[in-house]
Amino acid sequence: MKKTLIATAIAAATLSTGALAQAGAESADSRADVLAERMDSMPNVYGNIQYAIAHDNFDGGPSSVEHFDNGTTLGVSHDHEVAPGITGFFKIELEGMNADDKAASNGIDGLDEAYIGVKGDSFGQVWVGSDDSTYERAVDEIAQYYEVATLNIGPDYTTGEGDLVQYMSPSFGGLSLWAAVQVNGDNDTKGGSDKSYPYQLAAVYEMDALELAAAVDSNDTSDGNNENTYGLRASYNLDNLRLTGEFHTRDDAGDLFGIMGIYTIGANQFALSYELGEADDSADTERDTITLQALHNLSDHMYVYFEGYLGGGDDVYEYEDEQGNTAFTDERSIASIGAVYYF
Repeated sequence: MKKTLIATAIAAATLSTGALAQAGAESADSRADVLAERMDSMPNVYGNIQYAIAHDNFDGGPSSVEHFDNGTTLGVSHDHEVAPGITGFFKIELEGMNADDKAASNGIDGLDEAYIGVKGDSFGQVWVGSDDSTYERAVDEIAQYYEVATLNIGPDYTTGEGDLVQYMSPSFGGLSLWAAVQVNGDNDTKGGSDKSYPYQLAAVYEMDALELAAAVDSNDTSDGNNENTYGLRASYNLDNLRLTGEFHTRDDAGDLFGIMGIYTIGANQFALSYELGEADDSADTERDTITLQALHNLSDHMYVYFEGYLGGGDDVYEYEDEQGNTAFTDERSIASIGAVYYF
């Protein structure tokens, strides 16, 4: 990272040489101002490297230990003033480096986020590309919170994070309105054999320590179930404690209820959640997950964590037994430790 910053500074200085030479008789302060403006216009480079080790155990079945890359990314972002009160921005974030094993890595081979947009105090924000979806940001907090998240259930919604056009309104007394549409063309497999335009809508209200959100996903994709997903979230911040409750429902799919508490004290953070999902099938199949996280910030750029997951349900966890046959169990547990360095 330091080498990148040095190279960027040298490049900016080189680009500025002509302008500084023309300045000739200008003062040193003026030349410094030119260089500072050039530096300010450079994009922001950021990233992280994430490692984790997890022990995965199926009750009555196999167990395994794995060391893996848990989402290492490298990104670039930039914004600038298009006109008074209007800002243009872009972001691209790359992943897929398999940073745990260079023999299995082809370098950067995946895309996490990429979008461009404009924003202003008077009209809000509109952006196009690949990003976290409106439904996810508004009401899907618990499943998205954890680092490893293997056993978190999460709501059932199918509109993805690509080909999105998204909008967020300004706040009207604490209320903001969000919307997204996914543009699936004739050759886009997300929409099946025909064009489709799945959409998401959300309303988010924030007042002091209280947050309330409601969202819908039209699910107009090729999964065979076009029933809408509806979600509600309520969160409350009490000094160092954040409490969140969620409810999601979709006909012919199932319901999900979740609660979570996050407590922060100094450099430490503790989280505990419970999720209960019931499938809309002939057996009303249930599954639940208890998740615990303990996280410690070593510095402004590095943290370590422990996460424990205990999943239960109606024989919902599938594995392969010693004879190679498919088997099921009603309990699965995961213990993981990890470290993240970010800049």
